[in-house]
Amino acid sequence: MTDTINFEYRFCFADGKCVEIPLQLDEATLMLASNAEPQPAFWTELDFERCSVCPLEPEQHQHCPIALNLAAIVNIFHDYNSYDHVTVEVCDDQRRYIKETSLQNGLGPLMGIVMVSTGCPVMEPLRPLVRFHLPFASMEENDFRIVSMYLIAQYFRGKHGKTPDWSLQGLQKIYDKVSEVNRCFAKRLRHATTRDASINALVVLDCFAKGVPFAVRTTLSDYEKYFHNYINEEFVQKAGN
Repeated sequence: MTDTINFEYRFCFADGKCVEIPLQLDEATLMLASNAEPQPAFWTELDFERCSVCPLEPEQHQHCPIALNLAAIVNIFHDYNSYDHVTVEVCDDQRRYIKETSLQNGLGPLMGIVMVSTGCPVMEPLRPLVRFHLPFASMEENDFRIVSMYLIAQYFRGKHGKTPDWSLQGLQKIYDKVSEVNRCFAKRLRHATTRDASINALVVLDCFAKGVPFAVRTTLSDYEKYFHNYINEEFVQKAGN
């Protein structure tokens, strides 16, 4: 196994212009290799439009870690509209994904990687998702991945002698804070770009974030039919033999 996880997002526009954005993450920590510009823009400073749930201390963090690492990407797309048509190709160490879509839908998953892997304490609980990044996931796929991640985390909590949260209440609290970060960060972006591509990409991400608590309360029960065999004790006993 390599010590890095690599992604490359390639955006090709109708006029023939293509933009390639590589990302490299540490395999053990899932932290993104720094993508900060040498002279960070004013809107990346921690106290500028600071998120209401941010726990970082300005004395130790001059810049918002998300803003610092997103700035280069935002600068690339600051003159583009969210509805601009693109062909997006995403390559990782295992496979390649291609989709023709709007720029906002292509930028969303790219921004999602950066937002959870740059040291923001609020977004940190979502970092395991980066290891199994799925570009262009549907709402249903996203909900399944997120709930599965959280339940695996509870398994490890129990393994280490801590109390698991099988009720998923903690997941709802996590996403309440994530949605607040998305809301506040959108204010930053309005000072960083002349068009709406990056802002609306964040709005798309926030729609997924807002859908998670709803899925936990309601639509998660729709998945129960896929697991009926596991509720059948006879099936479980046979499978274990």
